[in-house]
Amino acid sequence: MEKPTKLEQQLCFEVYKASSNFSKMYAKALEPFNLTFPQYLVLLVLWEQDGLLTKNIGERLGLGTGTLNPIINRMIEQGRLTKQQSQTDKRAFTISLTDKARSEHAGVEQAVLEKLICCNFMGVDAIELMKNLKELNASFKSMNL
Repeated sequence: MEKPTKLEQQLCFEVYKASSNFSKMYAKALEPFNLTFPQYLVLLVLWEQDGLLTKNIGERLGLGTGTLNPIINRMIEQGRLTKQQSQTDKRAFTISLTDKARSEHAGVEQAVLEKLICCNFMGVDAIELMKNLKELNASFKSMNL
């Protein structure tokens, strides 16, 4: 058995590879719906609570408005979202789901679930893995990165 290289011993490299593989997996699941992963994340937020301000969506996803606005604008072009000026703050916009986005919810979730089921974690407890990743992310957050 070969000794692992310095690169292969780096936690950051394994996290990077896992992130890349998850992105590819989600891309395959979302492809039939013509959705990107960031668009899917926006939908997840709005499926949970519709009619949010752009800044609130950005806060939930950890995205700035410069990154989020093009995603939202593309989804408006696709007929998935609407954008209306806020009644309380004329500088802000409320983002809402269309009937198209609501009707896709079950199908998109099913496609993602089927891909996740195919990811056999080879005995790894997925709940424990999620807990560990949340702890890792909380550590990074406390470092004010």
